[in-house]
Formats: sequence, structure tokens, C-alpha cells
Amino acid sequence: MTAPVRRPVGILGGMGPEATVLLMQRVIAAVPAQDDADHVPLLVDQNPQVPSRIRHLIEGTGEDPGPVLAAMAARLQAAGAQAIAMPCNTAHHFAPAIRQAISVPFIDMVAEATAMAREMAGAGGRVGLLASPAVRRTQLFEPTFAKAELTPVYLADDDALLAVIRRVKADGPSRAARDGLAEASARLAGEGARIQMIACTEFSLIADAVAPEAEAFDTLDCLIRAIVGFAAPDVRVRSPRGEPT
Repeated sequence: MTAPVRRPVGILGGMGPEATVLLMQRVIAAVPAQDDADHVPLLVDQNPQVPSRIRHLIEGTGEDPGPVLAAMAARLQAAGAQAIAMPCNTAHHFAPAIRQAISVPFIDMVAEATAMAREMAGAGGRVGLLASPAVRRTQLFEPTFAKAELTPVYLADDDALLAVIRRVKADGPSRAARDGLAEASARLAGEGARIQMIACTEFSLIADAVAPEAEAFDTLDCLIRAIVGFAAPDVRVRSPRGEPT
């Protein structure tokens, strides 16, 4: 029996390390495999030494992550990756530098997530973003949201979400982190943003903590569908719960 054709995808990882492992686990779960060869080949650069996006974009004191990410992407392409993906929303601010360093496709999580937001919220919809404050400050989603006729809704309190991100990085998916995300989600829902986007891969680790009145989706899952769609176009992608989508 001939093995299925699978195109390898390079992963710019380490932002944070657990989120990268979660991506790999969900890519495996997304493929209804009968044998090892059915799965998606991933070339993963798990580099937690990428300069801090928070320090560079929020505090204005850190090194620019762009050149490091570009060099990682070029190495992955040289190693055989036929596309590049990155499970970090904030780091998509540096996507232009990554694209300039490679000649293979860059699978854009921002574009994939915006398409899902439009499908769920419809034209003119308000979508709450559970994201790093850097996402709002850089207006990462504003260009694609404008084209999709969507309005992003952010929390005014940057410190609250940043504290949750730091808790996850330090302590993993703790009760305190879950409580913080649930509170933020409830506040967004109270501002009329029932449709919500998990737009930080640290929050992907605690995505089940969103408020019960919210209808949330995870940008990481959007990226996973695109990765599997590129690498294995013959596959009917499963959801993170193992169901066909």
C-alpha cells in the first residue's frame, strides 16, 4: 500500500513552549489516521529564546523578535518545510519579516481566524478578543476585520489580561489563570461581544474557562485546520474533540 502524500510544515515555536506542544497534539488529533504515515510531518523549532514580544511591543525595551523569527523560518525551509506556521498571535506582527525570509507559503493565523469570526458573527458583528494587549496596540486584526466588516472589542484593562498570560507562562493552566480568563470573557460579553476569539495561545491552554454566555473559538484551531489542509488536502479534518469538521 502506497503511503499518502504529506507536505511537511515548519513550526515557529517556543512562544510559549506549552502552546507549541498543544499545537502538535491538536494536529495529531485532527487527522483520522490509520497508520503513522497518515499524519502531518512537522519540523518544529521550539525556541523559547525568541525575544519577548511583550517587552518589545508593550514595554518598548526589548529586542526586536523579527530578525530571529525570520532566521528560524529560513532554517526550517532549508530543512525541507514546504510552508511555515506560527502558533503565536502577537508574533504575527512580525509576519512581513518572516515572509521576506522565505519562498514557501506562510500560513496566516490572523487571516484564518478572521474568516472564522466572519462566519460566526456575520457582517457588522462585534467580536471580543481575548488577547495580549500587544494585539490591540499593534492593531493586528484591524485590517482583516475591516475587510470582513467586523468590529473588534477589547477590554480597557490591559493589566488584567497581561497578568493571566504571565500566570500561564509561570504556572501553567492554574485555577487563578482560569478565573482571570473567565472574568475577562464575562466582561466582554457584557459589552455586547458574545462571539469571542481566543487570540493568545497561552489562553488556548485554558480555553474552556471562558464565560458560559460566550460563544468562543480558538485561533489555534483555525491555524491547525489550515496546516492540515495544506499538508494533507485529502483529509477531512477532525475538531479538537476528534469529530469531523
